[in-house]
Amino acid sequence: MSELLIKGGVVLRADGPVETDVLVRGGQVAEIGAGIEAPDAEVLDAAGCWVGPGFVDIHTHLREPGQEHKEDIASGSAAAAAGGYTAVVAMPNTEPAIDAGHLARYVADRGREVGLVEVVPAGTISEGRRGEKLSHLDELWTAGVRLFTDDGDTVADAGLLRRAMEYVAQLGGVISQHAIDPGLAAGGHMNEGLVSSRMGMMGVPALAEEVVIARDLALVRLTGVRYHVQHVSTAGAVALIAAAKAEGLPVTAEVTPHHLTFTDVEVRSMNPVFKMMPPLRTGADVAALRQAVASGVIDCVATDHAPHAAHEKDTTFEDAPSGVTGLEWAAAAVNTAVGLDIERFFDRMSAAPAQIAGITDRHGRPVEVGMAANLVVFDPATEAVATTTRSQATNSPYLGRSWKGVVRATVYQGVLTHSLVGVAG
Repeated sequence: MSELLIKGGVVLRADGPVETDVLVRGGQVAEIGAGIEAPDAEVLDAAGCWVGPGFVDIHTHLREPGQEHKEDIASGSAAAAAGGYTAVVAMPNTEPAIDAGHLARYVADRGREVGLVEVVPAGTISEGRRGEKLSHLDELWTAGVRLFTDDGDTVADAGLLRRAMEYVAQLGGVISQHAIDPGLAAGGHMNEGLVSSRMGMMGVPALAEEVVIARDLALVRLTGVRYHVQHVSTAGAVALIAAAKAEGLPVTAEVTPHHLTFTDVEVRSMNPVFKMMPPLRTGADVAALRQAVASGVIDCVATDHAPHAAHEKDTTFEDAPSGVTGLEWAAAAVNTAVGLDIERFFDRMSAAPAQIAGITDRHGRPVEVGMAANLVVFDPATEAVATTTRSQATNSPYLGRSWKGVVRATVYQGVLTHSLVGVAG
């Protein structure tokens, strides 16, 4: 496809949204304006849709290398493209863990080979994610890693975390924390509260999240590192983050679509698709999270797309692994749960995560002539039932439900990687 003309959408430009056309040529935005004539272009009708920077997910599990029976970079990239994403940050809890430069380069290279989205590797904080010794942080940095996390596990050793923060602060990178205290969470399968008490199931208290964030914020004051809180799930965590920002600390935070959408009441079904870590919380927590996204206290939405093989989830709730898939329905879930306007929507889904990931030179920017053509066409008004997935995994709470919002098309480096719209030649 040499030229693509996106016609009649509401386009998010630097000075605000405007209904206009966008011409893509040679991997870049070549022209913006009403009534563009491009007789050789293929035409995509974007009437009623928002056109903006492709979504960026700073928390995706692609499982490669080592766990390709769950997902691989090809299938995960396909799911991301179907969800409107043009870039994803791949979490390093693979086998082996991404704790050295050559492993990070492998992930990035595989993403380029697949070519559907940019795959940006995150690196571990500790070797093998064991929390005992720092990873090869300098090697990872040279390989292009800018975000460091032991996601799936909390860095429990405050001394080790301090050293990592000091080193990463000098580099200019980000420490991203999976904030769940392992002692407080031990044995828990869902939120600790009224529902868990009635079910007789061990719970994970809100304090397990909040105590880690509070400790880490003290270390941020000491080290000055850029600090990012993953998958925030409690009202108390929101309050801690808001106070840290008011203090001027370099803190950002994400929330998942499922924590914006579902509560711990869903666990009464005992369906393992509702098992994740942190667990689904109370209605009051969900309300606080939605408000925090709307206000900007929580900077961005991240999917925590966590695929598992069917046989792994096909067991009792207590025995099932934590994690759900969500790349394809994240935008619709956020649109349904929070209902942001076009500018805040693209900020939370595109601009803010690109800024945190350090990829704003090519992602997350308002649509302007000369920029890389990494774009999404999102229909915010149409409702649709989620019925299929391009992921290898089906452990998703979104499937079978109706959502308000549809990703009509995704353009990555000028190429249409996903389309639900008829393209005319």
